[in-house]
Amino acid sequence: MQLSVVIITFNEEANLARTLESVKPLVANGNGEIIVVDSGSTDCTVEIAKSFDAKVFVEEWKGYAAQKNSAIDKAAGDWLLSLDADEELDSELITELTGRSDDTVLPGGDSHEWCLTMRQAGQGQEFLKGRTIGFFVRRKNYFLGRWIKHGGFWPDPKLRLFLRGNGRFEDRAVHEDVRVDGPTKLIPHGALAHHSYPTLSDCIEHMNRYSSLGAQMVVEKGKVHFSLMNIVLRPLATFVYNYFFRLGFLDGREGLLLHLYHAVYVSWKYAKAWELSRKQP
Repeated sequence: MQLSVVIITFNEEANLARTLESVKPLVANGNGEIIVVDSGSTDCTVEIAKSFDAKVFVEEWKGYAAQKNSAIDKAAGDWLLSLDADEELDSELITELTGRSDDTVLPGGDSHEWCLTMRQAGQGQEFLKGRTIGFFVRRKNYFLGRWIKHGGFWPDPKLRLFLRGNGRFEDRAVHEDVRVDGPTKLIPHGALAHHSYPTLSDCIEHMNRYSSLGAQMVVEKGKVHFSLMNIVLRPLATFVYNYFFRLGFLDGREGLLLHLYHAVYVSWKYAKAWELSRKQP
């Protein structure tokens, strides 16, 4: 089996069908599989996953990194493509992954190593020695239906495609990333479309949940004191840097709201860290 698409879910009926529809060309004709690890959805998430012939496993929630690593452990493909349930592959990225052979060479002399038709994993360790085993994919972030192109939100590369047995998600409460043992490279064409916050309520709910997890990470590093620097000045500096210096204002009203809320998230994280720290002996 060439590719395993791995996804974790919880009440994702609004997003999952779009995501799974986008990966169908990658797993068609027996070339791959879809692994879904669900943490007890109460909506139609599991039924939607099964309708796309996904292998569904229901497990209690262990945290983002542990849940994603559990999905990785269940995969049988040579390559793994890790996705969030609110992401989809655009057509250009599908072409990059399936439409070229390993002897295709770019004008600069760089071959399309990421093309899945190479089947690198079946060639043995000598063939793989020195070759790229992890690939970053560009990501388009949508906020209130608008593609955010500035303020650090594009191209937003994420390492999502990697050789099985060579990558794991780092053990973090939030903002977990894949770490691979070997060379990595960016796929320069195509992108993941990230439908993160279709409504303001979704954004606020996400901020509240992630700021709590981020606060736990801050407290784990040591005692946290009440700090105007972290609760007031750091969020203000974050907004000024992203909105003005990184041109976030070019994304219109949606850009203004996104960067305001991101600054609020930073303030919440450090305020919650101080609150948690007070409760510790």
